[in-house]
Amino acid sequence: MSSSSSAAVPGRKDLANAIRALSMDAVQQAKSGHPGAPMGMADIAEVLWNDHMKHNPANPDWADRDRFVLSNGHGSMLIYSLLHLTGYALTMDDLKDFRQLHSKTPGHPEYGYAPGVETTTGPLGQGVTNGVGMALAEKVLGAQFNRPGHEIVDHHTYVFLGDGCMMEGISHEACSLAGTLGLGKLVAFWDDNGISIDGDVEGWFTDDTPKRFKAYDWHVVTGVDGHDPEALNAAIAEAKSVTDKPSLICCQTTIGFGSPNLAGSHDCHGAPLGDDEIKLTREALGWQHGPFEIPEEIYAGWDGKGRGAAAEAGWNEQFSAYAAEHPELAAEFKRRMAGELPATWEVDAQAVISGIDEKAESPATRVASKNALNAFGPLLPEFFGGSADLTPSNNTFWSGSKSINPEHGKAPDMSGNYFSYGVREFGMSAMMNGMALHGGFVPYGATFLMFSEYARNALRMAALMRIQSIFVYTHDSVGLGEDGPTHQPIEQIPTLRMIPNMGVWRPCDGVETAVAWRAAIEKREGPTSLILSRQNLPYQSRSDAQIADIARGGYVLRDTAGTPDAIIIATGSEVALAMGAAEALAGEDKQVRVVSMPSVDAFEAQDEAYRESVLPQAVTSRVAVEAAVTGGWYKYAPVVVGIDHFGESAPAGQLFEAFGFTVDNVVSAVRGRLKRAWSIRAHRYNLAQMFTVRHQITTGCLYFVAIINDYHR
Repeated sequence: MSSSSSAAVPGRKDLANAIRALSMDAVQQAKSGHPGAPMGMADIAEVLWNDHMKHNPANPDWADRDRFVLSNGHGSMLIYSLLHLTGYALTMDDLKDFRQLHSKTPGHPEYGYAPGVETTTGPLGQGVTNGVGMALAEKVLGAQFNRPGHEIVDHHTYVFLGDGCMMEGISHEACSLAGTLGLGKLVAFWDDNGISIDGDVEGWFTDDTPKRFKAYDWHVVTGVDGHDPEALNAAIAEAKSVTDKPSLICCQTTIGFGSPNLAGSHDCHGAPLGDDEIKLTREALGWQHGPFEIPEEIYAGWDGKGRGAAAEAGWNEQFSAYAAEHPELAAEFKRRMAGELPATWEVDAQAVISGIDEKAESPATRVASKNALNAFGPLLPEFFGGSADLTPSNNTFWSGSKSINPEHGKAPDMSGNYFSYGVREFGMSAMMNGMALHGGFVPYGATFLMFSEYARNALRMAALMRIQSIFVYTHDSVGLGEDGPTHQPIEQIPTLRMIPNMGVWRPCDGVETAVAWRAAIEKREGPTSLILSRQNLPYQSRSDAQIADIARGGYVLRDTAGTPDAIIIATGSEVALAMGAAEALAGEDKQVRVVSMPSVDAFEAQDEAYRESVLPQAVTSRVAVEAAVTGGWYKYAPVVVGIDHFGESAPAGQLFEAFGFTVDNVVSAVRGRLKRAWSIRAHRYNLAQMFTVRHQITTGCLYFVAIINDYHR
């Protein structure tokens, strides 16, 4: 809705006040939300978006746009106001729908809902870490594709963050790396208002933040009045002029700016201002328009469509010149930014899997994973790998890997495709998400499975956003051995399976590992976790049809001549135990089918007919085997060989034996289930016989009574 006004040319304060008005109106209408941050950061946003941001509201996916991240995502009405005012497809009705079911304007910015929202934010610290990943993607992509006279990748990443983000440890994992890598096109704005939900932060946040960031090798602009457009403009210009370091602009602001009674207080942090206070705020700001009313001249002052169209048109001309001189690079750039696989992918991927099968090797699946990377890597220049300080153990550095890590004071070579993140599992994972969101890369990163716990919320965010991050987790069980229970994952595999949209693969040998990698590469709308062993696992022989069925998540690895007496379901290292147990039971004339289920979620996505063909309901004697907690398997089997307690420090072989992961124990479990099944059948038979005899006696008695009655007649 709009209204006219006598003011022909609105000033900066008028433009910023439009954000404040929309924010307090939307929060008030929703009866929940956070008006304080958008009201406090409105002036910063106005200067950045009107004077510096390179974007096109008509094409939010333009490859060379600047990226904007609202890390303090609770202030979501700030970005929604910006998107609406500058001309994105976000209507006033959408703003009025703030925080309502299925709206484009949820309580925190959600990737994929409103056009122009670059990432989902809310869990504090992850937004700025995504931003570091985006800035890294920009720098690496530029090094890979830019050529003399052709800067087709040349954009900034701007991040707003508050005190809460500064307190979260993940922010510092990532910001430290940003300084090390010299990400000069990353500019962060610290909303230094001294307020969080509990009140004044001086009781729990007394860091010297500028010195901390200077120590990270950031360029720091201190003491900027966050309500002075001239000072803000100068600070942004200064930050952009420093190209060898990321910049932090320390903006001193007043939370809830404009509210006569609540500004500067935590009372406006996470609650509506109230109708009376909003009226007073309008008066204090000189905003003479009703709720959700924006004058045409304000819209005109904010309109970014003309500038955006001109900027993109200029870039398109540059790209055309680039394509004329470097046609192959241009085609590859377009393919990668579109997220498309190479044209020959299907044929090449199948050849990789067939080649690995022909070798019939029996390595640890972490080694099999490296073999798969060596095969797939040359096909996928978009791969960007890394590890949280465990590269030699995770086996993520393949023959074509080229590190970007700086050495001995030298500048990093950003044309590479691999990064050692240091001991930063959480930071690594959220940076990977930022790279995936930026486009042009398929990021993968590794650590021990146990330490996925440090990164858990970044994994959840990847799944929530349905983005393609590939998490590689090795040392997948008590098979880790002597490092003991602190390093031995027990509950991690089942809980990863519980994350919606997360693909989880635990392969049993090199062939399944290659198929798992292929599935992760082809899964464009969601992350994947690859669960890999430390110890060697035997190669399993398969037909071509069985190899094809691996991609379905669960398949029959060993079958019987007729209906199975029992079925053993297993994953990863325990598949070999299942095969050994089936062989032993065959010697006892027991027909046992072995089902390998490397991916439960992939199996459950299959149609009912296929699932029934693998696990027929008629066969109730089933045993599941996995070196993890048992709970998730009872929907498939009444008996589970697993581990519902923490591990111990000892050689892996001793632990597997002590915890029952042996062929003999699996055999015993199957025998026990078969015995119980026969007992139940016998019981049912006896009941049936009893009822048959009873029926016969009852029938005889009735017949005798009928004869007597007939006689008396």
